[in-house]
Amino acid sequence: MNYSDPRLEALAKQRWRVAMPLTVAMMVIYFGFILLVAFNKPLLGTVLMPGMSLGMLLGVLVILSAWVLIWVYVRWANTTYDAAIAGMRK
Repeated sequence: MNYSDPRLEALAKQRWRVAMPLTVAMMVIYFGFILLVAFNKPLLGTVLMPGMSLGMLLGVLVILSAWVLIWVYVRWANTTYDAAIAGMRK
């Protein structure tokens, strides 16, 4: 496989087009939550039901969103990226 292969360069660009929006989404979710913790504690202390506040719910959603974004990337990499690399190796 030639490292100056235009197919490889196109695939690398495609990987960035997938990875960057997912990275930005995770950063917005995470830093948005951190900023809420820093600047709006009373909102996060709002009790939704006994034993659960809005802050607890949002914290769980931050973790779940990380899992979902990772799953999206892994699914794309397994179906598209790996198949393209395997095709270039032949």
